[in-house]
Amino acid sequence: MLNPDSKIVLFGAAGLLGQNLVVLLKDAGFRNLVAVDKHPANTRILRELHPDITVIEADMAEPGAWEDGCAGAAAAVMLQAQIGGEVEDEFRRNNIVATERALEAMKRHAVPYLVHISSSVVNSMARDWYTESKKQQEAIVAAAGIRHCVLRPTLMFGSFDRKHLGWLSRFMQRVPVFPIPGHGRYMRQPLYARDFCRIILRCLQDQREGAYNITGRERVDYVDIIREIKRATGAKARILHIPYWSFWSLLKAYGTVKPNAPFTTKQLRALVTPDEFELIPWHEIFDVRPTPFAEAVRETYGPGPYAAVVLEF
Repeated sequence: MLNPDSKIVLFGAAGLLGQNLVVLLKDAGFRNLVAVDKHPANTRILRELHPDITVIEADMAEPGAWEDGCAGAAAAVMLQAQIGGEVEDEFRRNNIVATERALEAMKRHAVPYLVHISSSVVNSMARDWYTESKKQQEAIVAAAGIRHCVLRPTLMFGSFDRKHLGWLSRFMQRVPVFPIPGHGRYMRQPLYARDFCRIILRCLQDQREGAYNITGRERVDYVDIIREIKRATGAKARILHIPYWSFWSLLKAYGTVKPNAPFTTKQLRALVTPDEFELIPWHEIFDVRPTPFAEAVRETYGPGPYAAVVLEF
């Protein structure tokens, strides 16, 4: 069983999920946290917000001293992931190679337990670099011989969201018109990052094993998600529906001038793919109260201690 002094290693700790998880773990009393991430600006933010934890800036696809951060650890959480982008090799390095190196480091230092954050896309009809690399990543974890739990979340949102809904909320506040592709009735099952972090905490505490599909409990159309964010932020932008292919062309043009664009044509195709993910009673399995979507949006995009913190891409 873990105690407040148990060492927990967080791989890929400076993104949306890692930043939220560090806050939650500290609130739960854990004092010995090691956070590994390669993003200079976001690791700096993590260090400034939490000077009492160990933050290691390193590219996990490369061997290095970061691997020794696993020494004496009681558990690890694997969070790192390449989600978007136009360069296939980035998905291979961040989702495959980095995972292999992290698992080898865990085995070398006899870390006994891992919570692996996979993705709902492994059950999706989508076919893209992200989906295929996450499937392979999950298979690598399963074959590693380390006791583990696999969690497959759907689209997440919350504080520190530099992509997805976080980027859309900031974009909405900067422009007079907010475009929606087509009719916008693309059903999503958004998952509140804080709720998901509570599930991770429960896994660490219980050393639970198995694989769980963690889906947002409310089915919300994309256009209604945007409207809810507009209400929470007070944005003045007018929501405008434009044809799908016009929207696709705009994204394509934007991607040529901004290679690491937060929203790409591949993500647009994933958005309109008619997926409905399994909804298990995770609130009962993990004893976590689900936050209603509208309440979670207000907590995320209204005034709060981390509202002004914006991570970089």
